[in-house]
Amino acid sequence: QVQLVESGGGFVQPGGSLRLSCEVSGTIFGFYSMGWYRQAPGKQRELVASITPERQTTYVDSVKGRFTISRDNAKNAVFLQMTSLKLEDTAVYYCNGGTPRWKWGQGTQVTVSS
Repeated sequence: QVQLVESGGGFVQPGGSLRLSCEVSGTIFGFYSMGWYRQAPGKQRELVASITPERQTTYVDSVKGRFTISRDNAKNAVFLQMTSLKLEDTAVYYCNGGTPRWKWGQGTQVTVSS
């Protein structure tokens, strides 16, 4: 059974930075595209960044130039470096396949507030 464990969230002021991590177990990680998603209160979950096994990346327009997704296939992990954080980045962040294919983890809360 695939397990997704997100970490690295927290409370940060606008303009600050955070680095999220997601550890994946129970699958051959390197075969899959991976994505970071977020869900803000009262909104649907959205894909914010994805990375292919070949490390090609895509981003939603609202985070382009601020967020960077990366992966370490040897560690079965995917990361999201977030900089220049804005109030509207506040959400619970989750990882999953580039197209969701596994049971969601618990997510990690990111709160941007002054």
